[in-house]
Amino acid sequence: MMSQSHFAPPGPLGFGGAPLGNMFDEVSEEAAEAALVAAWDTGVRHFDTAPHYGSGLSEHRFGNVLRRYPREEFVLSTKVGRIMHPDPRAPENPPFVKGLPFRGEYDYTYDGTMRSVEDSYQRLGLAQIDIVYIHDLAADHHGSAWEELFEVAMNGAAKAFIRLRDEGVIKGWGMGVNLTEPCERALEMSDPDVFLLAGRYSLLNQPALDRLFPMCAERGVHVVVGGPYNSGLLAGGRNFEYREAPAEMVRKRDRLAEVCARHGVDLRSAALRFCAAHPVVAAIIPGAKHADKVRENARLMAAQIPHGLWEELKREELIPADVPTPSDEPLSDRPAGVAQPNRH
Repeated sequence: MMSQSHFAPPGPLGFGGAPLGNMFDEVSEEAAEAALVAAWDTGVRHFDTAPHYGSGLSEHRFGNVLRRYPREEFVLSTKVGRIMHPDPRAPENPPFVKGLPFRGEYDYTYDGTMRSVEDSYQRLGLAQIDIVYIHDLAADHHGSAWEELFEVAMNGAAKAFIRLRDEGVIKGWGMGVNLTEPCERALEMSDPDVFLLAGRYSLLNQPALDRLFPMCAERGVHVVVGGPYNSGLLAGGRNFEYREAPAEMVRKRDRLAEVCARHGVDLRSAALRFCAAHPVVAAIIPGAKHADKVRENARLMAAQIPHGLWEELKREELIPADVPTPSDEPLSDRPAGVAQPNRH
């Protein structure tokens, strides 16, 4: 019988590392460092990165800054699923630009997972990784082949993680994906602790609400929400799920913004606070390329939001009638220490 997970990352606001891998646009070393320092200075203690982000660039940048802080005071997560092979041609790795000279190759096997974790230690220059996610193992990246690869991962990466967790090398593991199905299947087949789910629980849409979140609640598994702005649409942009937003989503965004304006609330604040209100959500990790955006996210997360906003959004059927919503008070910081797993 599978045991309940009790590992919870610190929250509520974390830092997502994809932008610092030069996602879409190049970020200077100075700007990347300033963004990470600003995150620390605003109280962020949860940092997420991946080998895929800039072909190792994001991990390098995280390590260069995080090494200056006490290691026991923050949680660090990275991912497996791609081995980075040196390649002097520095092949393109969209949506990242001007990454490091490495070529990613999918590998969800046991040995590939152990190598990937070891490679991440070297890129980060740190001797402790707290959470490791199986990255992008879903239909959006692999089409119909994802199910076969998922079997490989459950017999490879998952078993490697369970061993590393049981030995105390890592504190938790899970899936880092953009779709709910792999998370649901991982709960059915193995013993994960936490999921990083991007774009599937937001003010705009909540595919995770009806099935995945109840499964997580039953097992004591936590969710870290990535993409709380839905690729920028909730922050005033035009993209949704990494491409131009469909007209119906733009219209819904505009209606959400109108209701927020009537209550004197920034739509971005509502988006962040909404995600944090669900009991299974341990943290939200919006990405940011510059220090001013990091500080702005902290301000938006701390904003006070009147309960009447949520009531009106439900009346207008812009969010589900039974969805958890925040209290009237500003969100207080959760403890920054690393929660320890208790699997008894």
